[in-house]
Amino acid sequence: MKTGGIRTYQGAVAIITGGASGIGRAIAIELAKRGAAEIVIADLQKALAEGVAEEVRALSSRATVVVLDVRDVDAVERMFAEVERVSGRIDYVFNNAGTGVMGETELLEKRDWDLTIDINVGGVVNVVRAAYPRLLAQGYGHIVNTASMAGLVGSPFLSVYVATKHFVVGLSKSMRIEAARHGVRVSALCPGAVRTPLLTGGSIGRSIYEMTEERKLAWWERFYPGDVSLFAKQTADEVAKNRAIIVLPKHNRLSVALFRMIPGLEEIVASKIFEKTLRDFPEMTRGRRAGAEAGAGAGAGAEAGAGAEARAEAGAGAEGAGAGARAGASSR
Repeated sequence: MKTGGIRTYQGAVAIITGGASGIGRAIAIELAKRGAAEIVIADLQKALAEGVAEEVRALSSRATVVVLDVRDVDAVERMFAEVERVSGRIDYVFNNAGTGVMGETELLEKRDWDLTIDINVGGVVNVVRAAYPRLLAQGYGHIVNTASMAGLVGSPFLSVYVATKHFVVGLSKSMRIEAARHGVRVSALCPGAVRTPLLTGGSIGRSIYEMTEERKLAWWERFYPGDVSLFAKQTADEVAKNRAIIVLPKHNRLSVALFRMIPGLEEIVASKIFEKTLRDFPEMTRGRRAGAEAGAGAGAGAEAGAGAEARAEAGAGAEGAGAGARAGASSR
């Protein structure tokens, strides 16, 4: 039943997954500055989330911390049910938890595929399935799904991440059409490079290359990463205007426009970035050789017999379980 309209942003109730650091934290603080009544900070990183909650409260907004793994469908449902029960409304859902693994496709392990897809696709779906029916029932609300510039263009070294973010953009565009007739809004937030922990892997992401934090940041510098506080301010402005696709920092919009206007330009630019990266970052080239050697070793091992194969599978299962224990609602 409709109990009012969406609040922008005075008195609003907002849920932010991946809210403990990076973009999630910056959005929480920006919403508090704009008078949001209640901000729910959902993340696996409890200590960091508590710190964000204190910052929000210092700005006179209420803050609740939920320790959440977005892959846990029951936990996501419980969180939304509790927010609905306590607050009686949900104005904004920033579906922001995500992660990524940097590496060429042939070098990625199964755990890298699983981690990225489970959080960036499965986690997004879990949040949408819990949030969307509630917003439809109340007759208003705004879901902001964090995608990426990588959801609009291709990028070497990030193939699986790119695939998941294209999913988020496609989901958001399609849902937006359906939701509008019910008074509900859906947007895709497409950040370019922004100075957040995700640039070096975030809390659970990684690079398959042996690179120092400084070298990872040096790779990202060519994309002119923006300030996260300014990013959050501009995001709040664009969300208030109900933009369908929000590309920030703004300088990234030219690239998107050019790639759409000139077919083939995207591939030319991305190929140049790929080749230049392999020249400028020899540690990535070493990673490619290591991957090839590992593949050759695996082939030789397979010839050793079923017993060795069974042991390898058991080891992979243990490794996957360890990765799963570390995974969850990563902060972008």
